[in-house]
Amino acid sequence: MDYKSAGVDIEAGYKSVELMKEHVKRTMREEVMGGLGGFSGAFSLAKIKEMEEPVLLSGTDGCGTKVKLAMIMDKHDTIGIDAVAMCVNDIACAGGEPLFFLDYIACGKNYPEKIAAIVGGVAEGCVQSDAALIGGETAEHPGLMPEDEYDLAGFAVGVSDKKDMITGEELNAGDVLIGMASTGVHSNGFSLVRKVFEMTRESLDTYYEELGTTLGEALLAPTRIYVKALKSIKNAGVRVHACSHITGGGFYENVPRMLKDGTHAVIEKDSYPVLPIFKLMAKVGNIEEKMMYNTFNMGLGMVLAVDPADVDKTMEAIKAAGDTPYVVGRIEDGEKGVTLC
Repeated sequence: MDYKSAGVDIEAGYKSVELMKEHVKRTMREEVMGGLGGFSGAFSLAKIKEMEEPVLLSGTDGCGTKVKLAMIMDKHDTIGIDAVAMCVNDIACAGGEPLFFLDYIACGKNYPEKIAAIVGGVAEGCVQSDAALIGGETAEHPGLMPEDEYDLAGFAVGVSDKKDMITGEELNAGDVLIGMASTGVHSNGFSLVRKVFEMTRESLDTYYEELGTTLGEALLAPTRIYVKALKSIKNAGVRVHACSHITGGGFYENVPRMLKDGTHAVIEKDSYPVLPIFKLMAKVGNIEEKMMYNTFNMGLGMVLAVDPADVDKTMEAIKAAGDTPYVVGRIEDGEKGVTLC
């Protein structure tokens, strides 16, 4: 009897690490100390000492049941982007700069090439957010998970000078709301998505004219990372008053999280284009409009509030970072909450 006969292949683990090393190299920052394979990831904080009052920010998340689509489609090279995005976007909307990321992959059986593809996506997400991938864990769970299944999660650590943090306390009535376009469903609401559409390879490979792609490709589109857009806004000299990452719970749960007491957000639904995937989902699933806005991002992955005098400068900074902005609403005096009209 040995470990392999019990379901855990140590040699496959070694091979996975070797295959992922090339991906990890792409994410290195000068602050990273040591290489892959240590018992912990080391990251120098020397630069942080230049800040007046450095504050560490952290985020942890997974991809939810979106991983089920990756498994059905046997496409594993983008799901890692989602894992990174869900963490670093939370850090960025608090005014932070992501520093490093660690992933955790639980699988029924370690297939080295599949694990390397997943980590390749994680590395791409780190490159897009300028975060270093300094460690992680791949755990085989024979008897707990089917051999061909896995789950992916991770966490990121970032930093901000306290004076640069986005807290919502500077929010004022009259501030303008700007939304940044999403790439699709991102990584939330997939338990509902999987009830609306048949989760078979044939169904996911079906081409839809209104989507301009197959259903599977539209649903698996990786979550947009907004780190560079928010950094571009900061570099343009704009002070963001409040910011919300539109994730699980859609607009009704997430927008109020960026507000201070006595302020109310008003978002105009026709101020930006709702992506075709959401229209298709609402139609096929017979989902009422409020539930759609209470579950999905509906085409906006990040919403921020700025002074009216800074709108043009903010829009240009977002475009310069490669994102698409829309003026979508305003802040009013009133009970803390959001109205979609």
